[in-house]
Amino acid sequence: MSDLTALVLNCTLKRGSEESSSDLLGTQILAALAEHGVQGQMKRVIDEDVRFGVTTDEGDGDGWPALRALMLEAEILVIVTPIWLGQASAVCKMVLERLDAELSETDEQGRLLTYGKVAGLGVVGNEDGAHHVTAQVFQALNDVGFTIAASSATYWVGQAMQAVDYKDLDSTPEETATTNKTLAAHVAHLARVLRDAPYPPVG
Repeated sequence: MSDLTALVLNCTLKRGSEESSSDLLGTQILAALAEHGVQGQMKRVIDEDVRFGVTTDEGDGDGWPALRALMLEAEILVIVTPIWLGQASAVCKMVLERLDAELSETDEQGRLLTYGKVAGLGVVGNEDGAHHVTAQVFQALNDVGFTIAASSATYWVGQAMQAVDYKDLDSTPEETATTNKTLAAHVAHLARVLRDAPYPPVG
């Protein structure tokens, strides 16, 4: 029986139903989470008309408030991003900028609304950079209140200067499949721990 929920924010640069390696990895993470009683959904951020900014609502039809509502309802947030020039995608960085607003959003006990929520990360690319992107994204997520579980990042990177995408592989590499399962097990476990034993009030 599902007792936890997860939101996967897919930060691909590809729109609509265009095939995406980030979409594939996000789908695999959701499947792994389902094995641990986590019901989840994935949103392709680029299709949600999210505005640039650092507030919870930038107005003028901003798509972020709807995504934020889903995030606040979920116990688990997973960001999946491709690598471009050794960096997380521009969409991923925009998401992190929007999350900066959470630093001023607290409950009646002074805790950030993101306290008690667990973050995971998926990274795909055709060049090295997964560790660099993981460090950047997890640092930002931790700054705005998310808890990072042990070994809660998964990735696939191809050989340097090659043209093979993750979505074009004949099968998922065993190492990535195993890491997907580890991510799911650890974030689900930690989310249940924090649900049953929340962080103490601030002050």
